[in-house]
Amino acid sequence: GGQAIVWRNVVLMGLLHLGAVYALSLVPRAHILTLLWAYFCFLMTALGVTAGAHRLWSHRSYKAKLPLRIFLAAANSMAFQNDIYEWSRDHRVHHKYSETDADPHNARRGFFFSHIGWLFMRKHRDVIEKGRKLDFTDLLDDPVVRFQRKYYKSSVVLMCFVIPTVVPWYLWGESLWNAYFLASILRYTISLNVTWLVNSAAHMYGNRPYDKNINPRQNTLVTLGAIGEGFHNYHHTFPFDYSASELGLKFNPTTWFIDFMFWLGLVTDRKQAPKEMIQARKERTGDGSA
Repeated sequence: GGQAIVWRNVVLMGLLHLGAVYALSLVPRAHILTLLWAYFCFLMTALGVTAGAHRLWSHRSYKAKLPLRIFLAAANSMAFQNDIYEWSRDHRVHHKYSETDADPHNARRGFFFSHIGWLFMRKHRDVIEKGRKLDFTDLLDDPVVRFQRKYYKSSVVLMCFVIPTVVPWYLWGESLWNAYFLASILRYTISLNVTWLVNSAAHMYGNRPYDKNINPRQNTLVTLGAIGEGFHNYHHTFPFDYSASELGLKFNPTTWFIDFMFWLGLVTDRKQAPKEMIQARKERTGDGSA
């Protein structure tokens, strides 16, 4: 399609993944608290994407008060997956034009492209042209989004690299080397791939109990890694639902987090698909698997 390769991204992602592979060799020598800290940073990173850029800002599936929006913006900077405005813009385009050339990570172009290859190429002209037709003014109406966008590079350096590295070194004497490669590089690389699996694996592998006519699937492994984002056939069928899945005995830590914030009074207006609507959709367009 005449899309130029972005060699800078190819090189940087290659080096990042090599660094992550090297980081695995440091695990046996690291302090147990460093490994726990790296996992904590992973969870915070994930929430910055799932509860923040995805469910709050992209889909407006619930409302969050200022303290929570500030926390989610900081966690989103730790994720280093483009600022909230860009992430949400691309995601809305993905939903509007899913599995077409206007979809930034069109899964019909294969696993590699939808997983990471789309970041190695200039955007297809349809992504840009059709994306311009959508309204994103609500995103910039949020002062938190504007602030994060303005100071994004500085916030990424601080949240994604400095804080994860300095805390283990300062609090329990971990070497800066181990802390950097485990809590920053390895944690960041894993979090990227977990997010990308929602675009790739969850669009290719799994069942479709809500709508068999679309590509997104229910994928248990993606759900486990992406703390609740693998119920993807449901999500694309009911994108306004704050839980991105049917409630009940489902593994969805992001929903648990949002519900806990609701209990604290920091979340309001959680949108949900009525049970009757869900059941009717299953019977009308589902594949009969649930």
